[in-house]
Amino acid sequence: MTVRTPAQGTLPRMNPADRPSPPAADARAIALARMKWVAAGLLVAALAGLALAVSQGGKGGWGWLQAFCEASAVGAVADWFAVVALFRRPLGLPLPHTAILPRSKARVADGLAHFVRDHFLDPQALVARLGVFDPARRLGEWLADPARVDDWVAEGRRWALKAVGLFDDGRMRRATLELVIAQARRWNSAATAAEVLALLTQGGRHHELLDAGLEKIGGFLAEDEVKARVSALMVRHARKEWPKVIGMVELVTPVARMADGLADRLSASVLGELREVLAQPDHPVRQRYDRWLAEFVERLRHDEGLVAAFERVKARAVDDPAVLEYAGQVWNDIKGLLQADLAGEHSALAEHVAQALRDVGGRLRDDESLRASLNEHLMSAAAQLAANLRAGVTAHIAQTIKDWDDRQLVDELELSVGRDLQFIRINGTVVGGLVGLALHALRLAFR
Repeated sequence: MTVRTPAQGTLPRMNPADRPSPPAADARAIALARMKWVAAGLLVAALAGLALAVSQGGKGGWGWLQAFCEASAVGAVADWFAVVALFRRPLGLPLPHTAILPRSKARVADGLAHFVRDHFLDPQALVARLGVFDPARRLGEWLADPARVDDWVAEGRRWALKAVGLFDDGRMRRATLELVIAQARRWNSAATAAEVLALLTQGGRHHELLDAGLEKIGGFLAEDEVKARVSALMVRHARKEWPKVIGMVELVTPVARMADGLADRLSASVLGELREVLAQPDHPVRQRYDRWLAEFVERLRHDEGLVAAFERVKARAVDDPAVLEYAGQVWNDIKGLLQADLAGEHSALAEHVAQALRDVGGRLRDDESLRASLNEHLMSAAAQLAANLRAGVTAHIAQTIKDWDDRQLVDELELSVGRDLQFIRINGTVVGGLVGLALHALRLAFR
């Protein structure tokens, strides 16, 4: 059904069921308004009773009513003033010590921030609470529960599968590849190599590599097969270079036997030299090795030619389409394996992670010394974190409260505690009336 208007023509008539419903009122606001009406009603009743008692001359029983209602009205008005003065100026009058909360917002903000700092972010208090909590034991109990660990690992497996699946999007792959290439172009490969070599040579660790290499060479030279190959090589070279001399020697003794003996003596001589290098920490070979490594590290840091050579090799690797294609194929293979494994309910990767977590949980549960060590590290880290956060968190809390709008702050506080404050008005009305009765009784007694 439609209706026609002169200006708009034909418009559809809205079904009443389709009309938007008004926003639901805040239940706190409804309760607060109800309590305000109750308190105001008691004040009105006290004033009405007072007017009635005064109109009757205040004699006899009317005097008791007058005393009760008069004191009730005074108590109600006084408590109304006190409650309203917390949030705003009563009747808009610029009276001193009113609108206490909005005027004291900065002081309240600083006080609350300091309270949080001193009671929640104090390093000693935080460490004491953590010590009672015993986080290592609770972590061990959590990890020792197979069902809980399986649920956590299953959720992690689903998230990991989604993360890997992001790279099925061509835009994501291109963006990632561009990011990696940009980082590779900015990477100083020569400086990185220098730092790695400097780390490897600390404490003489590079001599362990030299010893291992020399021992490998010594074992290789001591093999009979190697000696035979050296002997055959010497014979072949001698026959090629000095065929007449070898022919004359062959008349006296076989050249192959001479080559075998020479190969044995050569092997023994080299092995002896290797043993000396291995046995003497200050052998000249070791000293030359130290100097060469130190010089090479310095060249990697300061030799522009060597640095440029490293950069050229890196640039060829980054810009070579074959390298990029190979890296893409490797990544696709890895991604496919990960997706195939993570997609299954019995994922080998997830099972390894779950088993590792269960093992950690069992170890924490059974090993008291490990728990004590972990608790010490956790409490030390918590104390350091609390010390680092104290100033920042305190300033953040204080500034956040100071930035609140005064009207919104007052409205929120009044909705939160205003209903309870109305009971102060009600109590003031009732208690005031009772005090009025008591004073009236004392007045009559003294009279």
